[in-house]
Amino acid sequence: MKPRVLLSSFIAICHSGLLMADDPRPPNFVLLLADDLGYGDLGVTGGRQIPTPHLDALAEGGILFTNAYVTSPVCAPSRAGLMTGIHQARFGFHDNLAPVQPGHDPDYVGLPLDQVTLADRLRELGYVTGLIGKWHLGELEQFQPQNRGFDEFWGWLGGAQDYFRAEPGGEDEMAGPILSNFKETGPLTYLTDDQGNESVEFIRRHKAEPFFLFTSFAAPHTPMQATEEDLEKFAHIGDRLRRIYCAMVYRLDQNVGKILDEIRAQGLEGDTFVVFLSDNGGQCIPGMSNGSINAPYRGAKTTLLEGGIRVPMIFNRPGELPAGETVDDMVSALDLFPTFVTAAGGMIDEAEENLDGVDLVPFLTGKSDETPHDSLKWTHTVGRAMRTGDWKLIRLPDRLPMLYDLSADPSERNDLSMDDLDRTRAMLHELGHWEIRLGNPVFREPPSWRIRHLRHYDLEYQLTQPE
Repeated sequence: MKPRVLLSSFIAICHSGLLMADDPRPPNFVLLLADDLGYGDLGVTGGRQIPTPHLDALAEGGILFTNAYVTSPVCAPSRAGLMTGIHQARFGFHDNLAPVQPGHDPDYVGLPLDQVTLADRLRELGYVTGLIGKWHLGELEQFQPQNRGFDEFWGWLGGAQDYFRAEPGGEDEMAGPILSNFKETGPLTYLTDDQGNESVEFIRRHKAEPFFLFTSFAAPHTPMQATEEDLEKFAHIGDRLRRIYCAMVYRLDQNVGKILDEIRAQGLEGDTFVVFLSDNGGQCIPGMSNGSINAPYRGAKTTLLEGGIRVPMIFNRPGELPAGETVDDMVSALDLFPTFVTAAGGMIDEAEENLDGVDLVPFLTGKSDETPHDSLKWTHTVGRAMRTGDWKLIRLPDRLPMLYDLSADPSERNDLSMDDLDRTRAMLHELGHWEIRLGNPVFREPPSWRIRHLRHYDLEYQLTQPE
């Protein structure tokens, strides 16, 4: 990794606890999270069908991580890891939220109440905190965002939301109400636009104080719905599903641009960390697809193949972080918690908090020559996986383990487990010792979902981007 020195003086002041009244305020944080975005569907990650000028510019003016991972290939557990800096399986959040299964208590279907969230920590440090969009970490009152560190919430509690309809008391769960604890909500125009507008209003309301804005976009998660105006832009694409998906991602990018424009308009560009990533890979599963493409990676949402867990991640802070950098070191969504808290002037008590994420600032400023992570591990329903260096091992219940050298085989096509038995045994041993120490599941997905997930490992996936 190239040396990065621009943040060092700022971080030194934060760590010394000597911020004075006339010193610059701590940075704002804007976290932009896409939902089920295909890895290869941004211009900056190789996409050629969808114009994404604002996200491309965000990367060109900041840092693009090419080996960034989330902790799960599905929405809710991925978000649990991101919000806590702790691998969610350690506290029993193994699966996606689902109908309560026999033997499980509905009062525990959500992010456990003993877990401290990123919003909790930043609020303790004097930040005003806001969530615009999807929560999906529990619907009972004790789990809701306003009780988990967020001062302001505008959005929905479940996993999906209709883009045009929000009907309180309606029969269609996907067209449920938009909730807010600070304003009366009205009808939707188009959900992605509404999220962009609400994010802009949050920035305007809180421009004079340090803020943490978490814009958790619906797009491009199902239902697949786009505006007629955007569909016209992609009329040349013959496949209807792909055409809708492209229109949805285009509109996502436009609203990222709207938020970035407001940051600039308020003179906050140099005072604001902006981070973009997706909660998991694209749902490009035949019969269940949202039209995404994870090329060049095999797999999709629900699998521990690269297409399910490797995501685009962008860091941007003009004047403090390098511009136009590409970082190949392995990083995780777990790292956002300690990175944000430390940059905000807080301290991480390693013994007390026992985080799995690491503060990325020393790596980005050149204060540390070590890599952020030598190894990462995953678990989701039927699958277990780990990556150490360039080597990736996947274990499934109905076959021998699979071993891939990602440096030579990023699409995971060539299983080397029998060719390198010593490495396979060593990685199985480490993965197994990690797994048996995880917390007991506090809720589970139904068996029918696990059966379906296993089949997803055997599907054929598109490994090239269309023109």
